[in-house]
Amino acid sequence: MEQPVEQKLENSSKFGSINEAQLIERLHKGLLKLKHQIHKTIIGQDSVIDSMLCCMLAGGHCIVQGVPGLAKTLMVHSVADSMNLAFNRIQFTPDLMPSDITGADIIQRDPQSKKRKYEFVHGPIFANVVLADEINRTPPKTQAALLQAMQEREVTISGRTYKLPEPFFVLATQNPIEQEGTYPLPEAALDRFMFMIYIDYPSAKEEHLIVKQTTTGKKSIVQSVLDKNDMILFQEIVRMAPVSETVIAYCINLARATRPTSRRSTGMVKKYLKWGAGPRAGQFMTLGAKARALINGRITPSFEDVKAVSKLVLRHRVIPNFNAEADGISVEGILDDLVHQVPLPK
Repeated sequence: MEQPVEQKLENSSKFGSINEAQLIERLHKGLLKLKHQIHKTIIGQDSVIDSMLCCMLAGGHCIVQGVPGLAKTLMVHSVADSMNLAFNRIQFTPDLMPSDITGADIIQRDPQSKKRKYEFVHGPIFANVVLADEINRTPPKTQAALLQAMQEREVTISGRTYKLPEPFFVLATQNPIEQEGTYPLPEAALDRFMFMIYIDYPSAKEEHLIVKQTTTGKKSIVQSVLDKNDMILFQEIVRMAPVSETVIAYCINLARATRPTSRRSTGMVKKYLKWGAGPRAGQFMTLGAKARALINGRITPSFEDVKAVSKLVLRHRVIPNFNAEADGISVEGILDDLVHQVPLPK
């Protein structure tokens, strides 16, 4: 049985007279308005939108994998527009340099003294929402330019450190089809992403509506219903949401069960995985479960919330071995078996 937890936000006194119920209601209603605006331009893809918003609320970054033409860019742009957030899109190419992302010092002539001096020009990373399009198209040194920004929320240029705006969210996309001339993200870079989201083809009905809506003269306009202060507040609420010890234990057990050398690992893990997930997996599953519970109007997460986000957190943190490839076993199949086999804490 899940251990009871006090239904109260930690340190909620910082919000003054606003009580817990009002904060949860504000978050819940705010996200409903947000999703309504997003669906003006995006038809279907409810689970993808929910996962993306869950990741934003938890203060993480996500990587989306899907074939071209599934509105990945439009989806992120719609999220930014509906929250009045600064949005930048970076198209990753083989000749992209780190300074093309972070910015660089350039020589400028001072109009008063007529002397030359260095002046920092901000790169596209200085935005609230950054879309890293086809991130596996650029070499590792350029991919690494994102790591400090994603982890520390700052960039260092010529020995000087510049803070990034808050909130800060990176969504990277990958094309699973064309792998020639690509640079797969190393495990250290993948580990910085909280979620990996798979986006699939729309249903026949949804595809009919997409074609009908996008081939007329009408253009849907996304209105701003929230601002960046709302998202900062919502992220604080997620951090303060209580979570029971048993839910935390379940997150840790799932992460440890992905490691082939662990006594908790399942038979499929021992046979088909080379490496398992690190400690960040437990952290991100806990945060993701808290965000999902709050999105659904609940103050504390349950085991079902953990199960719902577990594959999003784990699928890019485990490495299959040769046996999995030879037997045609996918990472998804291994994780499905894992969630089924790992028992709930008592």
